[in-house]
Amino acid sequence: MNHSDHDHNHNHNHDHDHDHGHNHNHNHALPDQIGRVFIFGIGLNVLFVAIEVGFGLWSNSMALLSDAAHNLSDVLGLLIAWGATVLGRRAASAHFSYGLRSSTILAALVNAGFLIVMTLAIIFEALPRLLHPEVVQGAVLIWVALAGVFINGLTALLFMRGQAHDLNQRGAFLHMAADAVVSFGVVIAGILIVFTHWNWLDPFISILISLVILIPAWRLLKQAARLMLHGVPEGINPSDVRNYLASRAGVRDVHDMHIWALSTTENALTAHLIMADGAYSDALRETMNQALSARFNINHVTLQIESDASDFPCARAQGCPVSLNPVP
Repeated sequence: MNHSDHDHNHNHNHDHDHDHGHNHNHNHALPDQIGRVFIFGIGLNVLFVAIEVGFGLWSNSMALLSDAAHNLSDVLGLLIAWGATVLGRRAASAHFSYGLRSSTILAALVNAGFLIVMTLAIIFEALPRLLHPEVVQGAVLIWVALAGVFINGLTALLFMRGQAHDLNQRGAFLHMAADAVVSFGVVIAGILIVFTHWNWLDPFISILISLVILIPAWRLLKQAARLMLHGVPEGINPSDVRNYLASRAGVRDVHDMHIWALSTTENALTAHLIMADGAYSDALRETMNQALSARFNINHVTLQIESDASDFPCARAQGCPVSLNPVP
């Protein structure tokens, strides 16, 4: 008996939201609001870049001008993340059978790269100034940096809810949260510089904060790269999934199982199940689909059902590679 769960599972474009709403309502709810969050965040940060450039030119501050360039890279990062969110909502087509959901993974990877390059650039710029401190106008730093704390902190808060479930939004959240922390560090440096004239504090705090930022940025880069390479998403234990499938009534064996990410919020699974003749049913299929969604956040499932008494055993059952020879 060969039967595939293909018919049910590839209708997910219209039915998985209500079948498995338990997991998805918080991920996909109100996508228009997510768009407004990106637009608002981008607008705020463009305004802040303009403020930094203006005050940087007025006070002849290279620190503010370089920070303006850094914040401009964040605006680009937000644009990339927003664009990926929009692309991810596009329907499947003949050439992109899953739609463009995986663009959110690419955006998370690019954003992590931006974040790492930006922090390394700050360290590169700060090291010479640490050895040869330049005169810094502490008062200007304080007020402009306070504006940065407010604007970047507010933008980060907008992404806080979505970042727990969406790697793409997590990238945007980390960008903004990192900038808020950097700005707060600049405020402290500005206050100390005003009272002590220790100009070396400005590059010192920049280097210290950059090293702290690199830790979550590196983790985000590894997570995104793992998803890009079709690795099993974090939080899913393949052994637990295999054990669950193998424990279902009538299942004799599970093989050729694959788990990967369709996007930063959706995961997919394919597997071959060897079952006793007649043991498979639509009710069992639906039970497995709901359990895989609820327990493992796997939302797109395709199962190939094979008979335990078949004259045509699956070549993948014993880990044997499928012949690469062309069919004559």
